[in-house]
Amino acid sequence: MILLNSKKRIITLLIVLVSGIILFILDLGKTGLVDETPPLFAAAARAMSESGDWLTPKVNGIFRFDKPPLIYWLMGFFYSLPKNEIWDSFGTLSARLPSALGSLFLMLMIGDTLCCWPQKGDKYFLTPIVASLGFALSPLIIIWSRTAVSDSLLTGTLGISLLLFWRRMASENNDKCISAWVFLGLAILTKGPVAFVLATLTITSFLFIQKDWRSLLCKINPKKGLLITILISVPWYILELIKEGKPFWDNFFGYHNFQRYTSVVNNHAEPFWFFLYIMILASLPFTPFLYHGVFEAFKDFSKSLKESCKVSETLYTYSLCWLTSVLIFFSISATKLPSYWLPAIPAAAILISNSFINLKDRNKTYVYLWIINILILFGLSIAFFFSNIWLGSINDPEMPNLASDLISYGIIFKAKLFFSLFTVLAIILFSLKAKDIFLYLQILLLIGQTFLMSPIRKLADTSRQLPLRNISKLILGIRDGKETLAMIGIRKPSLHYYSRQIVFYEPNTKEGLINLSDRINTDRRKNYKDQPDYEYKSLLVVIDDYSSQEPHWSKINHQKLGQYGIYNLWRIQKSDLNKFSDFLVKSGYKSDWKNRKVEKF
Repeated sequence: MILLNSKKRIITLLIVLVSGIILFILDLGKTGLVDETPPLFAAAARAMSESGDWLTPKVNGIFRFDKPPLIYWLMGFFYSLPKNEIWDSFGTLSARLPSALGSLFLMLMIGDTLCCWPQKGDKYFLTPIVASLGFALSPLIIIWSRTAVSDSLLTGTLGISLLLFWRRMASENNDKCISAWVFLGLAILTKGPVAFVLATLTITSFLFIQKDWRSLLCKINPKKGLLITILISVPWYILELIKEGKPFWDNFFGYHNFQRYTSVVNNHAEPFWFFLYIMILASLPFTPFLYHGVFEAFKDFSKSLKESCKVSETLYTYSLCWLTSVLIFFSISATKLPSYWLPAIPAAAILISNSFINLKDRNKTYVYLWIINILILFGLSIAFFFSNIWLGSINDPEMPNLASDLISYGIIFKAKLFFSLFTVLAIILFSLKAKDIFLYLQILLLIGQTFLMSPIRKLADTSRQLPLRNISKLILGIRDGKETLAMIGIRKPSLHYYSRQIVFYEPNTKEGLINLSDRINTDRRKNYKDQPDYEYKSLLVVIDDYSSQEPHWSKINHQKLGQYGIYNLWRIQKSDLNKFSDFLVKSGYKSDWKNRKVEKF
């Protein structure tokens, strides 16, 4: 059954669109960037827009080969729009829009797929909304869809591609399979070969369990499709290899793809079962229904082995292959991060809707699942009522007053109120035997996002980013003779983003002091916007309170120019820095900056 032209389809997609705008777009540019990775993406994209070099990403005067260019191109496009500095004063709306739009479009694709190909049951109108909200309300999706990094854009482009592949296989018409391969090419341009690997694993595992796999494979036309994907994704890699050669190959393919997968990078070592744990967190508070949906998909798969099944009724089996492919691939990876689970969340949301369809009657499974879910909600409520126990354990050096701020901003009180009402409503709806209790709770959770997340974002921005924006303004106002700028101790790439200046980042150690002296004399980088005068008599140093108390830094003669939050701005004479550096070298210390990856970006 394909509901291609129904009013229900239009209404459903409008509901999904409004919900997505509330979750992903509302107040998107009202807070600053969150360190440490987003400012690197934003700075590289803005540099492309302003310099006109759209080929090679650069940050802080050096190449950034971490990710392919699509995320930078999209951010750069928004930075290039007229009057950008007026309607996007922080620059965060332009940087975050690609992530937000990627999630929004995927949310619409999930809803539309279930509209056009209802799987079973009698909830054709509600199931697409449940699946779309199941994706959008995932805690991981809520966080990363409003973050200026490439993970949500990968999830969006790859997810749309995989759904389009299934739609083509499920369709009875003879349309050419083009758009699926286009989005796969865009996914490869977003994050690299991992997109192709995940798509191949998903489609191959699905075809393996289909009796008419040859005809399904012909439908997606892999020969012409691969050519389309290659034409979209490969040219940039070739041009970059021609232009930059071995450094690009070693950094992008060697370090950020092969080495990340085969060895632990940046201390992100986790056990093999790590993503089973993340899968639980990513679907909260409705995790029990994900596991039930997975179980029902296994039942459908087992049934299809015995009886012939229409391909149009295999979406849940396909989603199971999708989720399993991501789980296995990244579980094998040596480096593991929570964000690696994002490409599996669309499949998890569809499987949650499978549980929604199957729980039509108040059988034992229905009762048990809702009891478990209510206990989860009750546990969250209790956690906030006893917040005095865990608030004291918060120790964030960048936000020393975080515990008291959470109370004074009313965030703890709002969390208590919301989760208590949420739990009570769940109990009432369960007692009244409400048929669509799942959807009602999703709607309440949607409303609660604006109630809770807005003050949390504002607090985080005020505490962590406002001091850096203020100190950047101070630097721009008092910089003398293109002084070199350095940051000691806590490293914040947003200082480079906000100040638009080359920044030398060093630890607060004795070696860090020697490194800074040495680098000013030898590591003379520049970019299109900032060309420091490395011969100038003084330099500006941003140093946090903790680092400023280190004897080897506090003893250097310095002029304190201002302080915002925990960050101090000093002016140091270059001769004084060199003199103290020579003293440390004679004491047996030496520079080490040439032996490590400076600034890590």
